Parts: sequence; C-alpha cells; structure tokens
Amino acid sequence: MRHVVFIAPRFLENTMRFVRGFAALPGLRLSLISEDPEEALPLAVRERIAGHYRVDHALGAHDIARATRAFQKAIGPVDRLTGGLEQLQVPMAEVRDALGIEGMGVDVALRFRDKDRMKQALREAGVPVAKSRLCRDEADLRSFVREVGLPVVVKPPAGLGSKGTHRIESEADLLALRRIGIVATPDAPLQVEEFVRAREHTCETVTIRGTPVWRSGTRYYPSPLEVLEQGWIQYCVLLPRESPAAPFRDFHAINTRALEALGCTGAAGTALTHMEWFLREDGSMLVSEVGARPPGVHIMPLMGLAHEFDPYAAWAELIAFDRWTPRERRWATGAAFFRAQGTGDRVKEVRGIDRALIEVGPALVEARLPRVGMPRSEGYEGEGWAIVRHPTTEGAKAALQTLISRVQVIAG
Repeated sequence: MRHVVFIAPRFLENTMRFVRGFAALPGLRLSLISEDPEEALPLAVRERIAGHYRVDHALGAHDIARATRAFQKAIGPVDRLTGGLEQLQVPMAEVRDALGIEGMGVDVALRFRDKDRMKQALREAGVPVAKSRLCRDEADLRSFVREVGLPVVVKPPAGLGSKGTHRIESEADLLALRRIGIVATPDAPLQVEEFVRAREHTCETVTIRGTPVWRSGTRYYPSPLEVLEQGWIQYCVLLPRESPAAPFRDFHAINTRALEALGCTGAAGTALTHMEWFLREDGSMLVSEVGARPPGVHIMPLMGLAHEFDPYAAWAELIAFDRWTPRERRWATGAAFFRAQGTGDRVKEVRGIDRALIEVGPALVEARLPRVGMPRSEGYEGEGWAIVRHPTTEGAKAALQTLISRVQVIAG
C-alpha cells in the first residue's frame, strides 16, 4: 500500500480540499504534518488518516524531516512527500534528498523557486523569457536599467506570485524604492527584469514522470502586476470554453521545453505545474514564471467546473499513484475578485451586488461576497469573489464584466 505524507501547515478551507482528496483514495496510507492538532480535523477525515504529527514550523525542513522519520518508523516507508504551498517546495525537496524519498530534489526545486536560476535555465534551453539580471548592488541595478531602458520590474528572487513586485518607470521610482527599504545587496539581491507589455496567461500542465498528459489555461484581466500596483482594481481570471485553442495551443511547445529545462523529468516530473506567460501584440510568447505546485486565484475550482471533475482528488491521485484521467472541457468558467476602494481598514459600504447577481443569473456558481463591517483584506484576492460558468466564452466573460463593473466595495 502506498504511503503519502502531506504537509498541511494549517487545516484551512482550501488545504482541506487537498487533504480530503488524499484521504478518499483507496489503497493509500495518508499521514499529515501540521501546526494544528489532530483534533482540529473533521471526524470523517481523522478516521481515514494513518498518522498525524504536530510541529511548530510546518514550512521548515528540520520539522518536516523529524515528522517524516517518525512516520517511516511507525507506519513504513514514505513513497511521496508533498504539499501545495509555494513556500514548501524547497524544504520538502531538502527532506526528500536527505531521506531518499522519490520526487523533486533540491536542485530542481531551486530552479522553480529562485527566479534567477529559473531564467538562466530557460535561456540556456532556448526558451523565450524577458531580459533580467540578479542585482547585488545599486550600481548593478542601474547598469541593467541603462541596458534595457525603463520601465523595469523589481522583485525578490524567491517571491510568491507577484507579491513584493514593483514597476520602476523613472528615477523618482528608484529613489522611492530605496526609501521603503528595498535595496540590492550581496546578501539580499533583487531580480530586475525588463517590463513586458503583453497580455498575461497561464498554462496548467499535468506531467507524469516528465511527459505532459493534460493542459488547461486561463487569461488574467488585467495583469497581476497592475492589480498589485492599484489596490482598488477589481480583476478576473477567465478559463475559455475552447480547448485546445489559440493562443493556448500555440504555447504548448514552449511550455514543454520550459518544463524540461527546469528539470520536470523522471520522478520529479509527476506534477501539476502553474506557468504564467505573456503574449505580445506581434504574436511572440515569453515565459514569465513557473510554479511546481497547483495554481491559486481559484484556478483549481475553475478547472474542475470547466471539465466537470474534482481537481483536488485528481491531483491527489496524480501525486500518489502517477495516474491522471484526461477530461474534456465542457464549459467556460471564471472568477471575479472584489476589492475595496478608499481608505480605512473596514468595509463601510457595498454597492450594486443585488443588481449584479440578477444580471448574472444562473451563470453564478459560487460566491463569497464582501460584507459591511468586515476587515479590509491584506491580500490581492480582495474582500470577496464570485465564480461563474457558462456554455460559451463570451457568456462567461460578460458575466465577469457585469460583476466587476456593478459591484463596488467602499472602505472607510
């Protein structure tokens, strides 16, 4: 019987979807590493797990290794060590290497996690990417700016999504960056890239031991960077009905080369990866960033609705048994994110929701709507969201547009 150890730092709603996916698999022993006690699990899940080990730091390799060794001794050999968070990828790889567990090792994990290593590996393989440099001092940063021109994008080498990312368009922006303490140093270098003017897409790829067996893809409206720069912008993620369709189909060859270049082969190549990429007006395509983990911003439930399956259970089966059943895409889906305008740390007014929901009608599948009095969100996903499904791409797009144009969230 296969034995999988899943790291669930906290038993949050989204994390529990993955836990339930593993717990429901026949022929599998599931052990959990968490900062939460076993008693916090629902009884139905508690009855299905083989082991639980509580740690102080679920994102730390030391605690993960200690718990995994305990499972090996008490339950038996561990076939897979896994978790869905970006921050877990390197510590899990360190433990796999140390304990001889099959899967992604440190060298490969760092290519996905460290943006400079990622870009180097992609360039060496001939994969198109934006010009970039890992800058270790101010002079290096300014030299790169002179080379590529403004604007540029500055980000931490091991950032999460677009967090900590800044667009620099002028000398004043460079000085402002210093004033908030973002300075390139040998100990804390900054990844600096040319700013790409293009439409931003994603490519979610299932590979089994390095072979792509299924893909899906979404479009961001607007780009994540624009969303971060302007906290009031409400945005959407659209998964079109047509599959495979241009431009997604045309990107597949680049996607395959990029995953190979990053080391998504052999045992490390059983994965669901999340790749962000740009489509320029001239039709050229660039890889932006790649995550060796399931996607965020509700792309998992969007895939499930579009293809009529449980993506969390499917991912669990992929990781545990190297199995994946391709599904036909039957719907267009999308997620709209509601974000507060104005100042203040609480929502004081929500406008237009009733009208928006009437207009969207049966296309609305699920929603967590903003509420008066709720704390303002610190994350870019905002104060609420809604998921839609429609038989056509244009129908889903219209529903998303209705939601973000009608609904206003006011903070005060």
